[in-house]
Amino acid sequence: MVKDFFSAIEDRRSYYSLSKERVVPNTRIKEVIDHAVQYSPSAFNSQSARVIVLTGQNHDQLWDITKKTLRKAVGAKDFEKTKEKMNSFINGYGTVLFFEDQAIIDRLQEQFKTYADNFPIWSDQSSAILQFVVWTSLEIEGFGACLQHYNPLIDDEVRKTWDISRDWKLIAQMPFGKPTAEPDDKDFSPLEERVKYYH
Repeated sequence: MVKDFFSAIEDRRSYYSLSKERVVPNTRIKEVIDHAVQYSPSAFNSQSARVIVLTGQNHDQLWDITKKTLRKAVGAKDFEKTKEKMNSFINGYGTVLFFEDQAIIDRLQEQFKTYADNFPIWSDQSSAILQFVVWTSLEIEGFGACLQHYNPLIDDEVRKTWDISRDWKLIAQMPFGKPTAEPDDKDFSPLEERVKYYH
């Protein structure tokens, strides 16, 4: 049964305990992500989003790269907690890498000089919308996911490993897999403090 929109939003949470167990065929993952990329909105219909989906050995390799990079950054003494976190991502089925094509942003800045300062902001907002759509869509399919930001530390190695254009700026990484544990309860601030209505 397909979830209604509100239920899908409520059930989209950050899952850190994941497994490699297949939830749906890879063809279905492709359908879901292609649909999200095609129909998520972007400023001036720039369609600047770029996505790479890693599964199998490619997925494991990403988190091995991240693990090695962070070990150098934090030092061996403080690395144990970070290592556990990296291993939880490796245990997942795949990772979605979100990029924004800076060549498109640069072209729009040149073409519409009045809004030049806004295009990087709008680019980030467009990417955030796409991340939310992909995250919620994966949840509907039965996956758990979370959103990570190890850029720019891993950018060069990721670019070199998967032969990625220098115009593609890495924005976020989304490991996903079959959930093996439920997330903790979530507290909510009163809506009265967060939303105002004027009639």
